[in-house]
Amino acid sequence: MADGRQRDLVIKALSALAPGAGFMFGELPRPGGRHLRWVETTNGGPTILLTAGAGDTVLDWGPVLPALTADFHVVAYDRAGLGASDPAPRTNLASQVEDLVAVLDRHGPALLVGHSWGGLLVQLAAAARPGKVSGLVLVDPTHEEVMAEVPLRLRLGSEVMLTWIVALKAAGMFGKRLTAFGQDTAAKCSTDPAIQALLLDAYRASYARLGQVVAIRTENQLASRVTAARRARAAMTVPDVPMTVLTATRGKLPALQVRAAALADQTAAAFPRGQHVVVDDAGHYVHHDQPAATAAAIKAIAA
Repeated sequence: MADGRQRDLVIKALSALAPGAGFMFGELPRPGGRHLRWVETTNGGPTILLTAGAGDTVLDWGPVLPALTADFHVVAYDRAGLGASDPAPRTNLASQVEDLVAVLDRHGPALLVGHSWGGLLVQLAAAARPGKVSGLVLVDPTHEEVMAEVPLRLRLGSEVMLTWIVALKAAGMFGKRLTAFGQDTAAKCSTDPAIQALLLDAYRASYARLGQVVAIRTENQLASRVTAARRARAAMTVPDVPMTVLTATRGKLPALQVRAAALADQTAAAFPRGQHVVVDDAGHYVHHDQPAATAAAIKAIAA
């Protein structure tokens, strides 16, 4: 079951970050008695559905929320096992797309915005429900062909790190590391120490349970498995909607940076109204490093 205190802390933090948005939680029953949960604003306007990267929760969108909540109905959901959402009996690419499609069915038509792993998921959800999608913004999205070219030493290093954080959590020693992550996210959201403290409290609560930390590892492992993504992309028919893919300028090995840019061009070209925008001075978390540019790209399509 989801932790009611955690949900209260998330609502309190986001309400301080974006006053007047009227944040509230919603939920959707899913097979097996579990629930997917999201935060949404109570104002009207076109709907924007935000899908975070692997292991991230609704709080990851904090840096861009203040720029979006005044004019749009914003929905940000937690995938199964993360944040306020219950764990699923199985977690794979298909199950995560099915969950996103279910949220889209509830809230669409919507502009789908996805970061990293979420960027791949929103493309597949849009292909599954073209009539429910008004546009797409992909924020440095995961591409399986980039993942296939990550050197073995980096893949092994990532697996060791993911296993290590789960072990630390199981041993009750993850608090310091979690606080560091949370402080970094809070600092990207606001310069107000009071708001940062609220966001940090919400962040800690969102990873309070072992299963929530295990979900970080599970999703990152999913993102590194290319076969399922290749099959899904090959079967995908893109909808005729406006689409922007934003890519970072740093954070990857030089060869992978070049490859990612080429694949972003390819992704944009697959959409009749697609475009690729390189965001200057931005790492993989483009919406953290350049929130104004990210919000502008979202608004341009949502409008």
